[in-house]
This record gives sequence, structure tokens and C-alpha cells, in this order.
Amino acid sequence: EICRGLEEGSILDVEEIDAASNNGVSDVRSLIESSNFTPATAKYRVYIIDEVHMLSVAAFNALLKTLEEPPPHVIFILATTEVHKLLPTILSRCQRFDFKRIAPEDIAGRLEDVAQRENAQLDHDAALLIARVADGALRDALSLLDQCLGRDRHVTLDIVNQTAGVAARDYLAALAQDIVHQDAAHALEAIDGLHRESKDMSRLCEEMAEYFRGLMLIKTMKDASRLVLCSPQELEVMTGQALALSLSTILHGLDTFEETLHKMRYANQRAELEMAFVKLCFPQLDTSPEALLRRLEALENGAPRQIAPPPAPAPAPAAPAPTPVPAATPPAAEPPRQEEAAPPPEPAASQEPPQAVEEPEVFQKAPAAPPPQEPKPAPAPKGKKAAVDVEALSAGAQRFRDWPEILQRVRGDTKSVAMAFAGSAAYVNGDYMLIEAPELAFELLKRPEQRDRMREAIRQVTGRVYKLGPYRLPQEQTETALDPLAELERRARENGIALQEEGPSPTADSPEDDGPPPLTDAEIPF
Repeated sequence: EICRGLEEGSILDVEEIDAASNNGVSDVRSLIESSNFTPATAKYRVYIIDEVHMLSVAAFNALLKTLEEPPPHVIFILATTEVHKLLPTILSRCQRFDFKRIAPEDIAGRLEDVAQRENAQLDHDAALLIARVADGALRDALSLLDQCLGRDRHVTLDIVNQTAGVAARDYLAALAQDIVHQDAAHALEAIDGLHRESKDMSRLCEEMAEYFRGLMLIKTMKDASRLVLCSPQELEVMTGQALALSLSTILHGLDTFEETLHKMRYANQRAELEMAFVKLCFPQLDTSPEALLRRLEALENGAPRQIAPPPAPAPAPAAPAPTPVPAATPPAAEPPRQEEAAPPPEPAASQEPPQAVEEPEVFQKAPAAPPPQEPKPAPAPKGKKAAVDVEALSAGAQRFRDWPEILQRVRGDTKSVAMAFAGSAAYVNGDYMLIEAPELAFELLKRPEQRDRMREAIRQVTGRVYKLGPYRLPQEQTETALDPLAELERRARENGIALQEEGPSPTADSPEDDGPPPLTDAEIPF
């Protein structure tokens, strides 16, 4: 009967006080005066002081005497989430009971039960997100669920994201993928989009810190699915990212976001978050000993880098290679080169790495430039067909504008491939579609089922079937691309804008006059 009265609010012997709004000495004195009255219905008068750590020091001192010698019919319950802020004199006069956080799975199950009783529909992913935002507090989870039900009786993941003001897991995975690819420009554009959608930057920083915590657990544990709260598809994406990053890089990212979260209290939140992503995408900016060790570790592990300086020294020892390659461009000069026995295996060997990474069909077509001499080079590669010159195809390829639509279709089937190809580009040359993406993306395309999904998405958008391959520019063009003026000229030619030169330029030879630039045998990593 007393429990029912407490639930209905008819029992006056139990009183709850919010210390955050009643933290003065006068409030404590009125509480002490009311405690002298005997209970009306129950056996004891119970005073629940919530967030007791918010009381002032003077209020604590006023309450101290009553806590030392409380009336026999009075019980004080001091509730707090920050017990370390209580005075030792208060703690020494109380019995301590620690209540642990509720597991996210239990909170999600309780939320689904409440939604069912309210004749509402709650998706499981949405329930897990509410549990993750509540951080073990069931009351906060129920409050957030009530706000979501105010928007729609069918609570989805998007509704929870909008109500809680958090970024979707897809955005977090895409931002982490930008760090893997070291694509600061794409990360800054994504942050700008989230800022336009009124996402809280400090909350986004917390989410990124939590995301990198998941990467750390996946990197260090054999099975982290129990500790990382996400769907199986999201866990697959995070596993691929954890494999692409070293443990020291993941820990550095976690430290960076935690430090940024602390700086946000006293500075521009958006600027601090953008600086954090720039630092993580450009590790060469950090000259600390720890950063140098991370870069050495990345070089030892052979991690792919999209920064300009590392690929530059690689083509240096391959300087004699351009001598046979220019002869391959004009058809008349090629027969004398094929009379030699030694040179044919060398270019085939230099082009084998892309053949191993990408699907075989791209590299099994023989060049049709010298028809009379085709039978001779065929037996040289020991039973393999001559490889297609990927650099020659890339030099004449045109940018494919509908590539984002293809990635959007792939996202509906498998998020792992779509996340790995975030920030990538595609080019078309005849029957070939050449993709410019990091090595992690091509590692996923090694799987037949993933490659078939990509082909099907391309067919749905273009209406035809393309052969896939990596986009590889010759070394001379990659070096020229480092020059901002040369990059601007390249983009203008891709868009069909005519340019007129006013002075001699050693690197501005027109491809319409001299044909495609000379190719090299230097291997460009994904």
C-alpha cells in the first residue's frame, strides 16, 4: 500500500530534493527543520538529495551536524554521480553503495519493451544508439525515447540522430576513413556539412574519440564485438580501418580527440575540431619523437601513403626504363625493340603488381599496336598474356562524373566497400573504368562478391558493363600534378576549357600536338 502511495504521490514521508537548484545554507536549514516532524504514514521520513555534490561548502557544514546525530525516524539518501567531490567529513558519516551502469544491451531491451507497451515501433539499431548516448543511465534513455516518440511513433536511427544531435555512424566511419586515406580536404567538407546541419561539434569530437576507442579495442583484442557497440556491418568497416592503421596511430588519434575536447571549452569548437583532423591527416606536421617513431613504423610496415614526397624517390632507380618505353608509343619503332630477347619480360614484371591487386580481365588484353609482331612476345611471359599498359590508359582517360551515384548504390548493398572508396574518383577510357582509390579499397575488391556488386552498380548507372582497373598516371604527370598551376591546367583540359600560353613553359606540352606523355615502368602504389 505504501509503495502504491509512493507511486501515486500521496505519501508525503518521502521527499526528493535537487541539490543543483537548492544548494544554499537556507535550503539546508529548512530541510533540517522539517526533519524534526515524525512520519505521517510510513515508518521513516526519507530525504533523497540528488546531485548532492552540487551543495556549497557552507551548506555541507550546516548539514554535517544533522548527519552526525540524525533523528531516529529520519533517513538521508545522498545520490551523486561524482562521489570524489564530496567532503571526507561527509563520506565518513555515510554508508556507501555503488550502483553500476546498466549494460547497453539491457537498456535497449527495456526500451523496446516500453515502446511495445506504448504501441510504438522502435528499431533495434535506434534502441542501441539511445543506450549508447544514455551511457548506462536508464532514466536518461527513457527521457530520450520520450523525445523521439514526440517526433514519430516509428523511431528510426535517423530520428534518434536528429533528436540527440549526434552524427550518424556512417559519418563517423567516413571521417575515420579520411584519416586512413589522409584526405584532409574531404574531412573538412564533411565537418562543414555536419556544422550546417547544426550538429554539436563537441559531441562530434566525443563520438570520434569513442570511435577510435573501438578501433583500439579491435586492434588489440581477438574478439572485440562484445565491447564495441555497433552492428555487424559497422564492425566489418571498423575492422578494415583498424587493419589499415597502426596501433600507435590509433592511440595518437584517440589522444588528439581527447585533447581537442578539452580545448573546446575555451576556444572555437569547430576550429579546434578541424585542426585535429588536419593534424591527423598530415602526420609530417608533427615533429615530436613519438610522431617520428610512428612514421618509421609506417615505412617498415609498407603502409600506403598519399603524400607527395614518399613516391618521388621510388622512380629514381628506374631511370633507364624510359629508353625502351618511348619506342613503344610509335608503331614503326616497335618491331626493332622486339627483336631483343631480354627486354620483354621486364615491363611485364613491372606491371604484374597491379594484375595481382585488380581483377585479371583488366590486364589480359594484348596491345594491338603492332599486329605483325604479336605472336613473338606472347611466349615470353611464360604462358601469361601481355599486360595492358595501365599508365597509357590512364593518360587518355576522362573523368567519370557519375561516380558518386555508383558509390551511393553500393552503400545500400555493403557499407564496407562504400566507406573504403570514400573520396575516390573514376575515369573512363573505352571499355575500361579506371578507379583512383587507396589500397584498402582494392583489397576489398579482391573478394568476388564485392567486385560483382561494384560491377552491378556501374551497370545500373551507365547501362553498360565496364572492365575495372586502377588509375595510374605516368610518373612525369604525377610530378607535374604537385605543381598547383599544372593541376589547374589539368582540370581545365578535363572540363574542355581551352588554354592559351603566353610564354614558353618546359612542362606545358600540349597532348594534342605531341601525343600522350612517355610512360615509365615505375610502380605507383594504391
